[in-house]
Amino acid sequence: MILQKLIYGKKKDYWRQILWSDETKINVFESDGRIYVRRERCNRYLKKYLTPTVKHGKGNIKLQGCFSYNGVDRLEIIKRNMDTIMYTKIFNKNLKKSAKDLGLDENFVFQQDNDPKHTAKITDDWFEKNDINVLDWPSQSPDLNPI
Repeated sequence: MILQKLIYGKKKDYWRQILWSDETKINVFESDGRIYVRRERCNRYLKKYLTPTVKHGKGNIKLQGCFSYNGVDRLEIIKRNMDTIMYTKIFNKNLKKSAKDLGLDENFVFQQDNDPKHTAKITDDWFEKNDINVLDWPSQSPDLNPI
């Protein structure tokens, strides 16, 4: 915990060299969870309180993106469930180019959360092989990521 407080207390120049990242899924029609509606019992079947059904599935799009102090970069469309291999392939294609496009120096720091594909040995080896520093990230802290 003390180490984490020290990391987050670094000078602003340090934070300007971080490439922040995350993945997300955007649903086309509705949420994956339950939808709650407050209404009077006598109004339960009014059209404005009902969600229409979708015959051909709900549909969604998955994206992976990054940004830095200097701005945002490209979004990568994820066409299937992402695994460690796909994650590192995206890096091979985009990571150093994104850092360069955003004006980060060669010693930039990459931020990712503790998703299993982010902490897998294959991913760690990729970062080491490509000489990329990764920001230590506290577990169970998605709210710290500004993306």
